[in-house]
Amino acid sequence: MYGQKRSNSGFTLIELMVVIVILGILAGLIIPRIMGRPEEARQMKAKIQMESIETSLRLYKLDNGSYPSTEQGLQALVEPPAVGELPRSWREGGYLEKGKVPKDPWDNEYVYLSPGVHGDYDLMSYGADGQPGGEDKNKDINSWDLD
Repeated sequence: MYGQKRSNSGFTLIELMVVIVILGILAGLIIPRIMGRPEEARQMKAKIQMESIETSLRLYKLDNGSYPSTEQGLQALVEPPAVGELPRSWREGGYLEKGKVPKDPWDNEYVYLSPGVHGDYDLMSYGADGQPGGEDKNKDINSWDLD
């Protein structure tokens, strides 16, 4: 054991510099692509949230025979409504997992109408500007347009 030569294993400074340069090049190519799409990510998040709310609305209807009215709003999914047609079999704990109605990714309330113009109910997010209509980042996201 004492007669064996030890090898110094590790990375040289040049090898480390090459790895750092390669990582820098990759970061320079990938990060702008990811960071350039925050609005697409927000729109996708809104669609996912709306699908979750729609599932909760269907469960509410199964238990109570109808969707919450516009007056009762989405709040009827987290606490028993006290106005309009009162639910006959409201689920203890509500219909939304976190016990509150989520806001859209732009921190606006979702717009809910029941009966809706496009179906039994309409669920909408008005996008970044919070106003009806718009294009690109201000584009409305509507429940009747979801795939």
